[in-house]
Amino acid sequence: MNKKIHIYTDGSSKGNPGPGGYAIFIEIAGTSYWKIISEGFRYTTNNRMELLAIIVGLEKITKKKQNIIIFTDSKYIINSIQKNWIFKWKKNNFKKKKNVDLWIRFLNLFHKHFIIFQWVKGHYLHYINDYCDRLSVEASKSKKLKIDHVYEKENLKKTI
Repeated sequence: MNKKIHIYTDGSSKGNPGPGGYAIFIEIAGTSYWKIISEGFRYTTNNRMELLAIIVGLEKITKKKQNIIIFTDSKYIINSIQKNWIFKWKKNNFKKKKNVDLWIRFLNLFHKHFIIFQWVKGHYLHYINDYCDRLSVEASKSKKLKIDHVYEKENLKKTI
């Protein structure tokens, strides 16, 4: 029987858009295994970082058909999935939607596992969520920020 995998995530950006980061805490319930991942980007949005955290967390699970609970404080993510908006967006070819590149990447992972999404209230004394929040903010302040190529290409040209 597969063990339950918990993936705690958070994303942040200073300014929206602006420098951003995400953090992930993965644990296998009932074991001592855990892993922490965080990265920062020079120009992105909070929603992109929230979604990217989930994607990267799922990409780290290489064995298929795992039982996964994803903990997030993002209503953007929770509502998009639990209210089936994402599947309607896909049917409409993501017309006039943001973060299409990330939603497509997410959908390619979503059907590989048995996933439950659990909303946690952000900044409300949930110690792992609070830890991910601190890590995502730290990542956004890194001296070596990555480039969110898709977002920058789509949005920086609008400001010129």
